[in-house]
Amino acid sequence: MRAITFRGIRELALEELPDPRILQPEDAIVAVELAAICGSDLHPYRGHEQGLERGTVLGHEFLGRVVAIGSGVRSLTLGTRVVAPFSTSCGSCRFCRAGLSARCTRGELFGWRESGRGLHGAQAELVRVPLADTTLLPVPATADPVEALFSGDILSTGTYVAELGGVEPESTVAVIGAGPVGLMACIAAREAGAARVYALDSIEERLDLARRFGAIPLDYRRPTTRTRIEDETDGAGVDCALECVGSPGATRLALDLLRPGGTLAAAGVHTEAHLAFSPGEAYDKNLTYRAGRCPARRLMDQTLALVAGRSLGLGAIVSHRVGLEGVIDAYRLFDERREGCTKVLIDPRS
Repeated sequence: MRAITFRGIRELALEELPDPRILQPEDAIVAVELAAICGSDLHPYRGHEQGLERGTVLGHEFLGRVVAIGSGVRSLTLGTRVVAPFSTSCGSCRFCRAGLSARCTRGELFGWRESGRGLHGAQAELVRVPLADTTLLPVPATADPVEALFSGDILSTGTYVAELGGVEPESTVAVIGAGPVGLMACIAAREAGAARVYALDSIEERLDLARRFGAIPLDYRRPTTRTRIEDETDGAGVDCALECVGSPGATRLALDLLRPGGTLAAAGVHTEAHLAFSPGEAYDKNLTYRAGRCPARRLMDQTLALVAGRSLGLGAIVSHRVGLEGVIDAYRLFDERREGCTKVLIDPRS
């Protein structure tokens, strides 16, 4: 099969590799119809996240057809179109039972191998899926494939950060960063009944998309932005801030916009050594800070049902569509934010 592999910092390769095989009775093999480049794929690509083994097939967002199953797989049949969360899960350990499928004791991340262990990813023609019965979900016939794909990661992550933030009817929300996850957080906050959702970014294309999804787009660099939020919240600040960037500056901005007693929820993957605020600042603001990897599998019943029930127009965030031959250039575009690159879809069949 053809696949995109990690070779080093900002170095990828399109390689011909052996097809994945069934290794355990609970495995399935999926022929990938759609994959995507995620913002978190850029962390090892840029060298901000260390440990990824050279030769690892990248990618953790995928949708496709089941083409092989192990003897222990009970809920899937050959030819079923399925979507996966970004990590596998058993559904029965203490963490899965508690709703933290991303911390499953047997779970693994797609596209992460280290010291000879882990899973290859899905920016490829085929991918092996362990724990297939409790990891993969059939795609509803009424769901748009692109929206169903997003349920496995960015839509569920946006929903999770809104859940962590405690978004509720009539609340006021600031979403820091209007990238793919931030835009999904805007949608999730609106679905939860928020009265006002501010989306803060500096990239015009992203702010336009935020407006399309019902948020109030604000360029965080303008001095009038904070004044406007203060004026529209009677000087108190927002009830919750959903940080969807993963940088100290985004954390600092989120804290500054919050009212006393507010909640700062972080979906952004942070690689810095320390938080951007002190314990004293958290104390003085009666801050609630919540963060963690999204338990996407737990949320996918909800997010798949949402996109199956009606189109959310999520395809609007897709700026580029490529085959495997175009992925390496697409990583460069995404990394450098050139050509209005917001989200890249990959069709390995094209």
